[in-house]
This record gives sequence, structure tokens and C-alpha cells, in this order.
Amino acid sequence: MTWSRREVVAGLGALAVAPAASSGRPLADLLPAVPAGVTPERLAGDEEFWAGVAALFRVSPAFVNLENGYYGVMPEPVRQAYHRNVDLLNERNSHLLRTAYKARADRIRQRVARVVGASAAEIALTRGGTEALQNLIAGYNRLRPGDAVMYADLDYHSGQYAMNWLAGRRGVRVERIVIPEPATRQAVLDTYERALGERPGVRLLLLSHLNNRTGLVAPVREICVMARHRGVDVIVDAAHSFGQLEFTVDDLDADFAVFSLHKWMGAPLGSGFLYIRAHRLADIAPVFADETYPAGDIRSRVHSGTMDVAPILTVGTALDFHEALGGANKQARLRYLRDRWVHRVRDVPGMQILTPDEPGMYGAITAFRLAGRTRTEENVAITDHLMNRHRIFTVQRGGVTAGDCVRVTPALFTTAEHLDRLAAALRTLPRALR
Repeated sequence: MTWSRREVVAGLGALAVAPAASSGRPLADLLPAVPAGVTPERLAGDEEFWAGVAALFRVSPAFVNLENGYYGVMPEPVRQAYHRNVDLLNERNSHLLRTAYKARADRIRQRVARVVGASAAEIALTRGGTEALQNLIAGYNRLRPGDAVMYADLDYHSGQYAMNWLAGRRGVRVERIVIPEPATRQAVLDTYERALGERPGVRLLLLSHLNNRTGLVAPVREICVMARHRGVDVIVDAAHSFGQLEFTVDDLDADFAVFSLHKWMGAPLGSGFLYIRAHRLADIAPVFADETYPAGDIRSRVHSGTMDVAPILTVGTALDFHEALGGANKQARLRYLRDRWVHRVRDVPGMQILTPDEPGMYGAITAFRLAGRTRTEENVAITDHLMNRHRIFTVQRGGVTAGDCVRVTPALFTTAEHLDRLAAALRTLPRALR
């Protein structure tokens, strides 16, 4: 399917005048009713139900957006709440920041803590997962010269950079491991078991729950346990998994973790948080010797300066939407959408799906590679072809040891037809790229 420039412009014009969902109705009334007795797995394929959910997202009709891993589109109730909070901040200015905001932010912190299964004393709000990750890595104070830190090729690039930074600042050695392809749960466990056993000097491990390159979900709990037995601390990067998968911090068994709220929770850009298990707080130093809060307060581990607080003020509405829809329903739908296209292209000659079908090892995000096409420019050519020829937006991802790939990320507003269109385009890809 090829779209003319006139059709694209017309689509963008339609978006500009699209009616917004009413902000005066409760979320329970805006969302379609879940049929009684229907499991999340059965609901996942109910296109009528999910069309009702999709109607609460304002997205461009000019292309099919399958690059939703960067950040999440806000549903209309959240977008409207965000606009109200932007106006409130602009109108009340520093009076808001010096008075009502502090109490509101603390209530939001308590709400986030309940959702993730922690206490508010273990949560500090940040401007996103990256800030949280950098603060935990830079603030970890148990490293000594000669120790080692470790991460995998699939871990987030900003986390890798921060771990590399420790080499010059703390005199530590940096160890990099490779997640095997094809990945299986046992293969991932074996890789970490072997790496930790062969590197007794490792003291800190960066571990992605659901990585942003291929979407592989790691067995975090088991890896945290094996690391703890060897005296290795783990910082879990749950920025992509929170809101995409259904879990709590107890399920991860993590002492340190980072989360994003503007990805799969659908909060505005600029919202996230870090988690430090209560008895481990002293092992992360206050950022830049911050004195805004006492050292015994986790909020001293974040200092963002004067920031746009409208995203934080909107987090409660995003959590309302998440809970009204149901985390288990979201997880089942996103996995269903992923399966919809993956199962239709596995038999394509040369098609390499980099995330396994093994239960618990994937969510919405999955990447593919065509055999022999491992270079950046070759995968950019694929994303360009999908966009220019089929109006399907995807993204090339690098950093995978075996070669670059193309990441596909559906969202709650994605339809089965969108994934069928992708599958049809991918089936012609080897021939189209000759």
C-alpha cells in the first residue's frame, strides 16, 4: 500500500480536528465493559472491546505506528489532565511549587508505591528511567578499586555508559557478557550463572527485566538470587516492563530498580521513579551530597532541580487508566498482538525472530533480523521500506552482538489488522530488498 503526499496531509488534517474523549466522565464509563467471566487471554482477541480502548487514543492515521517502545502515547483522559496541569503550573507558578505541589507529589509517590508493591519510603520520583538508572549506578558506594561491574549486550545503552563511567571514577573493571541467540530461559540463566562463576570480582550487575533492543524478558528473580549468593548486587532496569507486564518488586526480588512512567503506564514524558529496598538505602549515596532531604530519606538520591512538574501531577490519572483497564488485560493484549505478526512470519526464508515464544520471555516488543543483514544501514533500509512502501513505522536497533535488527512494538491502540498488514509486508521483504 503506497500513500500519496496528499493522503498523508489529509490524514494529519483529520487528526487535528478529531474529537477528544470527554474529560468529565469517570474512566470506568469511558472504557468498554469487560464481559463477565472472560479471562485476560480470551479478552486479548476481542477486537470490538479493544476498538473501544483504541478510541481513547488520539493517534495519526497517516501511518501505522509500530514504534511505541520509545515512549507511550497518553490516552485522552491522561492527555487532557496533563494539559490542565500545564495550565495550573503556568497560572500558579512558584506558589504551586512551594505549597500544594509537595503534598500532591507525596500522594502520587504513595500511589506509585502501592502499584509496584513497595512502601513510599522506598520510592523516589524522577524525570524518567534513565535519570533513575544513572543515579543508582553513580551513587552505588560499595565498589572498591579492583572490583568489577557487569552488564550484557542487550542492556540499555545509557546504563552501559554509566557502568563504563565507573571504570574511570572508581577504578573498577567493566565486564560485558553476551545474551545467546536463540535465547531461551535456560540459556539466559546458564549465561549469567557461568559469567558470575567465572568472574568472582564482580560486585555490581546491571540487569534488564525487558530489554529495549529485542524485547527479551529475563528471569530476573532467579538471576537476583544467584547474584546475591555470590555477594553481587543487582540494579534491575524495569523501565520497559512496568505497565507492559504485570508484576511487583517482590516478584523481581530486587534491592535496587528503576522504572519509567511515560512508557507503558502512559504518563506524560518526564516521569519515572527509582526503588531502593529499605535496608539498602545507605548503599546508594545522596546525589551530589544533596541536603534538601536528610540522608535517611530516599528523595535525597534524586535532585532534578527546578523541573516541569506537570507530568508528575498527571501520574495519578495514568495509574487510574491502567488500573481501570487492568494490568493483566494489558499484558495479555500486548502479547496477543506480538504473537499475531510473529506467528505469521516465522516461516519466511531467512527471518530471524530474536525473542522466543517461550511463556514469560516476551511482552509487546519483539525484534527481527533477515539472515545476513546485520549492518546498521541494511536494517535502516528495511525500516525505510516498511515506512515508504507500506506506511508502517518501525525502528532499527543496534548494540546486539550478533548484528543489528528491526524492533516492532505495538500498543493498546494497535489493531489486529495493523499486524496483519505488517506480516504481509514482511513476507515480501526478502524479494523486495534484492
